[in-house]
Formats: sequence, structure tokens, C-alpha cells
Amino acid sequence: MAILLTKGTKTIVQGMGKEGQFHAERMLQCGTKLVGCVSPGKGGSDILGLRAFNTVADAVNATGANASIIFVPAPFAADAAIEAIDASLSLVVLITEGIPPMDMVKVKDKLNRSKTHLIGPNCPGIITPGIGKLGIMPVEIFAPGRCGVISRSGTLTYEVSAQLTKAGVGQSTCMGIGGDPIIGTTHRDAMRLFNDDPDTDMVVMIGEIGGTDEEVAARYIKERMKKPVVAFIAGSTAPKGKRMGHAGAIIAEGKGTAAEKKEALRGAGVTVCDSPAEIGATARKVLDGLSG
Repeated sequence: MAILLTKGTKTIVQGMGKEGQFHAERMLQCGTKLVGCVSPGKGGSDILGLRAFNTVADAVNATGANASIIFVPAPFAADAAIEAIDASLSLVVLITEGIPPMDMVKVKDKLNRSKTHLIGPNCPGIITPGIGKLGIMPVEIFAPGRCGVISRSGTLTYEVSAQLTKAGVGQSTCMGIGGDPIIGTTHRDAMRLFNDDPDTDMVVMIGEIGGTDEEVAARYIKERMKKPVVAFIAGSTAPKGKRMGHAGAIIAEGKGTAAEKKEALRGAGVTVCDSPAEIGATARKVLDGLSG
């Protein structure tokens, strides 16, 4: 059973500008089941062979879609996400970066009162190798397997997945959850999904400085995780008080340091790598230990 993205996932694309069309074409090429798109004012037209609708509700009613991927520009992306949640979609992937935090507060409030699972914003999306992707990642670096991947960093999602593939460790599902302060899916949320997934034997988790998301995940791992976890925390050399790349990657008042996160994870029994270059080989050893 794949996590969130399955053979039964029928997806609409919200936002069919140049970026949306570029990635929609590549999602179709790797077998993702796209059933329509939402482009206000263009309802009834055809874009990349997909029927266009003016609203998410129209698209869902006509196609039976249960998921969406959003490429809407930042000023309007939160409204697009809320429209998708209001349509009771099971999965929403919000790719857009630069969404104001106050806009995401509204999305998060709506999300908490729904059954929708949202990934993002400011993320590469989700891929289940062999089934499809809802995102912007290059499919060539992934391979089907039984290792789940969770990452706040899009770039490290690609780097780690390529390492795993090279080491012969295929992936069940890879999820880039995004690096903004307010996101739909946290490390703990994703860890719970992998813990319950019978097709995942181990998890690789990529975190970074800022916030307490990784510490919260560590508590869950210690108390409930039944599968081994390998982790890496980016930003060990970052100066305090300086934002590093992601909006959420900032250390304030002594909280959110790499050292604190590593300590919490090690205390939960996680195998922590000090360099991203070690992740593939370390995961291979852990996986071999399971079969041995």
C-alpha cells in the first residue's frame, strides 16, 4: 500500500501557467493519473489533453478527482488550497513558495477541521516510484522499494533519494514536506503514515535547524515507531539568529539547533548521520541488518 499517492489517486492540477503546464506534462509522462485542471475563465477548453474547469468543485464533480496539485502564484495560493479543502479532496500538494505565513494560518485552520491531507507549501511534492508523482522532482533518481523518505529540503530529497537508489535501497514513497514555518504535513505526521504502511520497512528523515518539528518527531519515534529510522539534520554550522534558506530554518532563543535535534533523535534510537554523504550507505547497512 503506497502512502497517500496510489494507483487509485485521480488528480487535478490547479494553476496551468507555464510552470503548471511544464510539470503537468512530466507527471503525465511518468504515469500519474491526471484527470483535469482548474484554470478560471478557461472552463471547457483543453490544456495538454486535460479538460479545464473554472472551479475545483466543478472539476471534482465531473471527474471524481480525489487529489490536487497547486501551482498557483503565492498571492492566490492559499485561496486555491482552501478551495481544494472545501471540495473534500483527500490529498492536496501545495508546491508554491513565498506564501505569507498569515495566509497559511488560515489554510492550517481550515485543514485542521477537514479530512484533507496537505503536503507543503514550498515543497517538491510526493512520489511513489512505479506509480507516479505529484511534484517537481526528477523521476530518474528514484526506484521502487521499501524505504520511506521524509525531507524538509527539496534539494536534499533529491540527493538522498539518488544515494539510496545507487546503494540499492529502493523507496516506497518520498515526501518533501517543505521548509516554511507553517506546513500541512509535519515530520511526525509523515512518520506516523510510514509506521502504519506495510510496504515500508525503514525511514530516512531529513531535517534542518529551526523550530521543534524534529524533536516532536523524535518523541513519536521513541514512543511508537516500530521501524528503524536514519536521520540527518542540515544546518549544523549556521550562525544563530540568521535565517538560512528556508523561512523556518532559523535558530532563536537557543531553540532549534542542530545539536538539540540530533540529541533528541539519538535518544529516540535513531541512527543519525553527521554528513549527508553518509546517508545512502548507512541506510543500506540498516536495511541489511533487518534482513540479516
